[in-house]
Amino acid sequence: MYSGAQVSLYPMSGDFVGIILGALKALDPYRDRLRIETDDLSTLMIGPPEVLFSAMRDLFVAAAKTGAHCVLSAAVSRGCPGGPESDPICGVDKRAGANTPLAGRIEEAVAAVRTAKVTEQLAAAQFALYVMGSDQHMDEIMGCIDFLKQSGTFDRAKNFVTKLRGDSGAVFATLQEALFRFGPVDGHVTLDITVSANSPSKV
Repeated sequence: MYSGAQVSLYPMSGDFVGIILGALKALDPYRDRLRIETDDLSTLMIGPPEVLFSAMRDLFVAAAKTGAHCVLSAAVSRGCPGGPESDPICGVDKRAGANTPLAGRIEEAVAAVRTAKVTEQLAAAQFALYVMGSDQHMDEIMGCIDFLKQSGTFDRAKNFVTKLRGDSGAVFATLQEALFRFGPVDGHVTLDITVSANSPSKV
């Protein structure tokens, strides 16, 4: 599946340079499975969702483990019409998508989160799902919300977004399933994500 993200990391620390550069080393094990490009605004990652979200998780956890308040902001996309139709690094297309029954996809997504890697780093996240170019977009979004409420990471609904909380492994697995399981197989689906750890204003 062609998917990717533009990811920015914001450590609230005087040592922000050291934290960012140290965290970027967590991406090294993924460089043979993702196309990774870093500039002064963000890091682009292109590849299959299961690798993409694992890399984002490890990047975030590496920064958060320093104890500093860290925020990761990401624009994530699959099926972008502005991108190439295929990229060898993305591997075989294994999308579940809207061609299979919604109830089954919800069940599979919940099961995937339950087996997520445990990082022992708590995180809070909020995100919005955008299903483009589909007359059934609200059915898919409501199906995603049903999944979130069963995921074990659901915190609450907020204006324009859904809030998650839990171990970083489960939180990033929830985000991966939201992108992977919902929306048309051949459609354009995006997530707008903010993830935070060690916030001084935890609510």
